[in-house]
Amino acid sequence: MRTLHEGYFTAGLVADPELARAIDGELKRQREGIELIASENLVSRCVLEAQGSILTNKTVEGAPWRRYYGGAHYADAIESLAIDRARRLFACRFANVQPHSGSNANAGVFLGLLRLGDTILSMDVAAGGHISHGHPATLTGRDYRIVAYGVNRETERVDLDAVRALAHDCRPRMIVAGGSAYPRGLDFAALRAIADSVDAWLMVDMAHVAGLVAAGLYPDPLPHAHVVTTTTYKSLRGARGGMALWNDESLSARINAGVFPGVQGSVMLHAVAGKAACLGEALRPEFALYQRAALANARAMAKALAEQGVRIVTGGTDTTLLLADLSPLGLSGDIAAKALERAGLAVNKNLIPFDTRSPESPSGLRLSSNAGAARGFGVAEFERIAGWIGRILKAPDDDASIAAVRAEVRALCADYPIY
Repeated sequence: MRTLHEGYFTAGLVADPELARAIDGELKRQREGIELIASENLVSRCVLEAQGSILTNKTVEGAPWRRYYGGAHYADAIESLAIDRARRLFACRFANVQPHSGSNANAGVFLGLLRLGDTILSMDVAAGGHISHGHPATLTGRDYRIVAYGVNRETERVDLDAVRALAHDCRPRMIVAGGSAYPRGLDFAALRAIADSVDAWLMVDMAHVAGLVAAGLYPDPLPHAHVVTTTTYKSLRGARGGMALWNDESLSARINAGVFPGVQGSVMLHAVAGKAACLGEALRPEFALYQRAALANARAMAKALAEQGVRIVTGGTDTTLLLADLSPLGLSGDIAAKALERAGLAVNKNLIPFDTRSPESPSGLRLSSNAGAARGFGVAEFERIAGWIGRILKAPDDDASIAAVRAEVRALCADYPIY
């Protein structure tokens, strides 16, 4: 007996031309433009195939080999593979690879280790923290008492003395380290000492630096934090999703239950397969070479932008992201981002520490070398990119200049094709 819908198992996207056109348009945008957004990267064909596989058909709940649904043998093997690779990559004892996102990983840890109303001490979003660490608009901000620490006004870096004083004043149940727009290294041993002094958990969100940590190019939080969360895209160059990592077996039941059934239901097995693929790639020697290139590229871009009069927050970067202050140019981040996008350079507007402007029209831009390095760009290419950015920032309304940069961007991308 034939299926009731002709072509259901065979037609593909040709059956939905409107959707196909949009996907083709996005492919063209990625091929012909340069991605400089820190929360994005370019995955391998292997990751694409794993995440776009028939695993999307399978529903499983619970831990591998202890599922609530049948027919899970291969699902268990795939999730176990991802767990094993995560543990090997980060030299930790335990991993949960089920979170649908980094925010879900954070929420699961909070729910597993805290009680509603407990105090969390975390980095202020305005200083570079992430909204999932307690922004008032999120469930975390609603369900817990949030106390925020910032950065020193002069150095624009985390002031451990200030964090210590705040911790002893508010007595948090958890201290959260890591952010989405903080370009410098963190002293995790000192942060753990502060947490221990007030009997608090230390959670590190390393979403933006996980690849550097895996390559030994950024301080490793796992010897010091009670639990570490991360995304699996960004610097890990993989499937969109999150993970939680830890070493203390006594936390396992609480963290796992915080994720499922705490904040989410069934596993997105196709995403877990994509995570397994990217974690396998990260275990290979060439991954460390990629991370070294991305770090060198970010530093070269920061230096080249500074030479054009763009102020770099903290004066540089220890990561693959950097924060540019446009105030000296008399330009806002939203205007700059729109002009750069017209030139084929995708960036995001961002608050800078002590910003006097609104989040909708902030003073900064956040830039990253992750996707460009994945494409094969080196220091010379990022110096060119910085030159194009500087050119646009100095004349964001100059249509002829934007068109000329756009042509150069397309030419460079043609020399480094993707997919």
